[in-house]
Amino acid sequence: MLDVLITPMTLMLILAAGYLLKHLRVFGATDYRVVQAIEFDLVLPGAIVHSFATNDHSLSLLWISLFSLAATLVPPLLIYLTTTHTPVSDRAFMMLNSTGFNVGCFCFPMVQALVGPQGLVATAMFDIGNNIMVAAGTNVLTQQLLDIPPGKTLTQQEGASCRKDDAAWNDGRKPHHEVENDPGIRRLHRRALAKSIAWGFLSSPSFDTYIVMVVLMVADVHLPHWMAQVSQPFSGANAFCSMLMVGMLTELPSNRHDVASVCKVLGWRLPCAVLAALIAWFLLPFGTAIRESVVLCCFAPIAVFSTMFTDKVLGNAKLAGFSLSVTAVISTVLMVVVHLAIHM
Repeated sequence: MLDVLITPMTLMLILAAGYLLKHLRVFGATDYRVVQAIEFDLVLPGAIVHSFATNDHSLSLLWISLFSLAATLVPPLLIYLTTTHTPVSDRAFMMLNSTGFNVGCFCFPMVQALVGPQGLVATAMFDIGNNIMVAAGTNVLTQQLLDIPPGKTLTQQEGASCRKDDAAWNDGRKPHHEVENDPGIRRLHRRALAKSIAWGFLSSPSFDTYIVMVVLMVADVHLPHWMAQVSQPFSGANAFCSMLMVGMLTELPSNRHDVASVCKVLGWRLPCAVLAALIAWFLLPFGTAIRESVVLCCFAPIAVFSTMFTDKVLGNAKLAGFSLSVTAVISTVLMVVVHLAIHM
């Protein structure tokens, strides 16, 4: 039992170290963005390459990728449809944080500790579909559905938009924009929208890395051994960098509204996780070890990408970091309990 707890306890200690070092002023208030850039642009892509270079990935396992894509896509759509009269900022926070799974930084070490090396292949395949959404898709979807232009936080945009249409922003509807009747103008708007969506995906190094890996897998091209050696340090640094970053940006909620926001996120995540886990266990056509790995991934905490996008969209990465910390603790308990229940 103690061996099972070593990995999650280590991850929590790294997170706590980041939090304490920030409050001891070893790190500045915005230094987490340096670690954030290192993690998302360098370390995580390297860890993805290492996973594909050291494990054989069968095409049949792409069903797991499709499953995780659906499990990550459905919740934000449900939140959008059921929160029509909720303030836009609250809707955006829920859509960005109530879905997506922290696979590369949290599940890889957890599944390896609980299931063993054979579970990493299923975990990596799960992360392909998941990464489509968390690395770009959820952010693009949230901005498009809520009509939040990229480039500025919602707070900065609300200053101008609320003066034009206070009621629209306050009750959760899109702010009113004048409709252009010129077909040429509408065409330019569609092109700008397409470019914005494409850039949202292609500007994510992790997403781009997964796309390249999947293309190589479909073409039956195996990565050479030297790539596994080169990418190994990135894989080893993945969990450390991500949890340190989360600790650096974590802050306790400052008011009741923040507490309520975190509770709403948990209220969406936990039922969706249970439902996805049941579907994975009873419907996926794979062996016990693979299905257990997928089930454990369903109980993963909030993706680290959510903190970055919450920062860019809302300017409130600290609350997202606290939400991730809370779900990391809950996920640790749930994943250990589920593992023990499966093997009783």
